[in-house]
Amino acid sequence: MQLRELINVMDELAPTRYAEAWDNVGLLVGQLEQEVHKILLTIDYTSAVAEEGKREGCDVVIAYHPPIFEGLKRMTAGLIYDAIRRGVAIYSPHTALDVAEGGTNDLLADVLGLDRREPLRVSQGKVTQCKMVVFVPVEAADRVAEGLFEAGAGRIGNYSHCSYRSEGVGTFYGEEGARPTVGQARKLKRVDEVRLETVLPLERVGAAVRALRAAHPYEEPAFDLVQLVASETKGQGRIGTFTLPVERGELIKRVKRELELARLLVAGPTGGVVSKAAVGAGACGDLINDALGQAAEFYLTGEVRHHDALRAAERGMTVVCTLHSNSERAVLKRVATRLGEKLPGVCVRISEADRDPFVLG
Repeated sequence: MQLRELINVMDELAPTRYAEAWDNVGLLVGQLEQEVHKILLTIDYTSAVAEEGKREGCDVVIAYHPPIFEGLKRMTAGLIYDAIRRGVAIYSPHTALDVAEGGTNDLLADVLGLDRREPLRVSQGKVTQCKMVVFVPVEAADRVAEGLFEAGAGRIGNYSHCSYRSEGVGTFYGEEGARPTVGQARKLKRVDEVRLETVLPLERVGAAVRALRAAHPYEEPAFDLVQLVASETKGQGRIGTFTLPVERGELIKRVKRELELARLLVAGPTGGVVSKAAVGAGACGDLINDALGQAAEFYLTGEVRHHDALRAAERGMTVVCTLHSNSERAVLKRVATRLGEKLPGVCVRISEADRDPFVLG
């Protein structure tokens, strides 16, 4: 199997379009055509994990946290240099996996047993597509549409050649120097036209405009480009309710059991029942305001700042911290299972060397 096939599967599990704008997700190191035989899953790509991968003969590492986060100005001896030298590909899903259905935050919601859930903070939709609206004489509409479709326009899901047409009347007046295809300069012209609408990815705008100008009969074709914001309701964290109220102590036990942790950091009340709870994998202390604003009584996360925990506790919220990567590591089993189902000929291994740098002593 080639690496490109693995990337396609990962983008099904955790579409990179869901990632936060500041994040660095997707393929970080590797060549699309390289062969994949054994995959190592980890939260952090450390020297211990790299040695484990080398020992086990893994040719791809899926590291939840991106080991390359900012632009590199030099590539000298180190983990990334060694991976490149050995031909080891590195892929990171990070916040794309947090947002994705069944991903990191859904796993934490499953741990608590939340019955009805939704994103704790809805993400601003990313602009990935635009709508092109072009006005064209009736007899040239098919030719222009085909040119746009060949340039990459008109795809919606599993459908191609998608467009909408409506008829109307266009007017123009050719000034000095104009060479109108229909009518004459210095005379107002009315033409039966079609308003042709279609969608296209932002990266295909240049090609579509060139195709439009090549196929359109007018000297100066009129067209609009309108950016489209994704309408999917996705976001970070999860908030939800329980069918029946649950004891705080029982929720804390569930977290320990399901995440296989002996100890947790707990702020706020530990007694009484909870009807509404929220979760945020990793360093999601900044989502506490969202949780408080939506009346959550219990908040599970990886780490949170002292004063945020204090403020939440004073307002009656129970805040449970697992340490950063302990809130994320359990999702690796879910990813491994899904990769195994979709890539039956590839060996998928979860790192045994990967662990949170802190321990609760």
